Amino acid sequence: MPLIQTPIVENFQLHVVLFQTNDDLQHLGFSKEVAERIEEADSSRSIYRFFSASDAMPNKDHLDASTECIAVRLEEDDEKNRLKGFHVVQELLRDKMQAVFIESNLDASADYAFLEGFSLSCHKPQRLGNSKSSLANWTVGYRGKVSNEALEALDILCESNFIARDLVNLPQNFLNPTTYGERVRELGSELGFEVKLHDKAAIESMKMGGVLAVNRGSIEPPVFIEMHYCSSNSKNKKPIVLVGKGVTYDTGGLSLKPTKNSMDFMKADMAGSAAVVGALCALARQKADCYVIGLVAATDNRPGGDAYAPGDVITMMDGTTVEVLNTDAEGRLTLADALHFAKQFDPKLVVDLATLTGSAVAALGGEAAALMTSCDQEITKTLMKSANAVDERLVEFPLWACYGTSLKSDIADQKNVGSREAGLIIAGKFLEKYIDYPWMHIDIAGPSFNHQIKNYRGKGGSGYGVRLLLDFLKSWG
Repeated sequence: MPLIQTPIVENFQLHVVLFQTNDDLQHLGFSKEVAERIEEADSSRSIYRFFSASDAMPNKDHLDASTECIAVRLEEDDEKNRLKGFHVVQELLRDKMQAVFIESNLDASADYAFLEGFSLSCHKPQRLGNSKSSLANWTVGYRGKVSNEALEALDILCESNFIARDLVNLPQNFLNPTTYGERVRELGSELGFEVKLHDKAAIESMKMGGVLAVNRGSIEPPVFIEMHYCSSNSKNKKPIVLVGKGVTYDTGGLSLKPTKNSMDFMKADMAGSAAVVGALCALARQKADCYVIGLVAATDNRPGGDAYAPGDVITMMDGTTVEVLNTDAEGRLTLADALHFAKQFDPKLVVDLATLTGSAVAALGGEAAALMTSCDQEITKTLMKSANAVDERLVEFPLWACYGTSLKSDIADQKNVGSREAGLIIAGKFLEKYIDYPWMHIDIAGPSFNHQIKNYRGKGGSGYGVRLLLDFLKSWG
């Protein structure tokens, strides 16, 4: 749903006016009486609706008598303005309006935040049956200080976020490792990044023991997805590598999950990889001046046939051994092989995103993701600044050595699980064994999937991580 910068205000069902002061309203055509009435209204309100725009805005030309009007009071806080964009979309959905004109004379930054929340709220979920989406094909016009270039960038941002959401929302019988790889290859061909798909034979030849162990109980072969985007004017000669957990469905394996509120939404266990795919799509469409590689070890985790079992000892890609005590701690095994694979690129930085632990959800709920990092404070501060700017918030946890002691094994180099306490940190300590480069680990188990609509992130996959990565790469990469 690209926004259109247009001076024409005709043929729209709804006229949305963005303002902060009485003067803003009068400048945009509101009568002095209506503007004063809004100013005197309950200060807790920020959205005011008029059933006749021509009555509310008698000084505005070319308004149809049937056009309605909503006046939206914006603030200095970007996230509050995004949420106001979301609330306006909810009104449009309720009244089944399809043609909207948004007008403002405010600074571009306030408008942009509102338009971002508005646009992200317009995700049209993919339907797999005959029923139609509640979101119509909308026409949205805009007149204000946000440039056409910025509107185009916003469209790319939203479409890339929607790609991630759609991948997460697909059921496992529509998105298995093979079809996932094929979809990424299609996106790469369409948008302009290189995709290499490594099949099971290649994964065996690379001795990715973690990926192969997790895959043993499945009838679907694993696929290792490698994505490369590098512009000729790249600012970084060494690549930034993004690694995403790509478990397309997680039953827990022989350590079987319960169904209700657990296995029933485990199609979302590849949300970290979806964020990586979405970020690569955006970078390619933007023709960004950077060098970024994306890595995804795609497999599902099932209890069938020759499934790996608690008590097994497996050999990882780096040659170390792991005693498996819980087959539902599978994501760290696939990520470990991918992190080791990344070493060959001599990366400037590696960032992994994963729905890794229930412990992260217990600690933070759905409001933030957990961060652990080996990087210096400058890089970490830049990431935190991006997280706050796009409201994909992060809370940093330590990687103190003491948290790794419970991973010690009597028969292998380490166990795949440790003590119950501090589980999200212990998972990070497990992964730390497989890096020799600056590294950030983001556990997105909480904010990656929404069970109901609460804001512009929608229901189902939220696309968490796409906006964070793009802002960070723009700021630092």
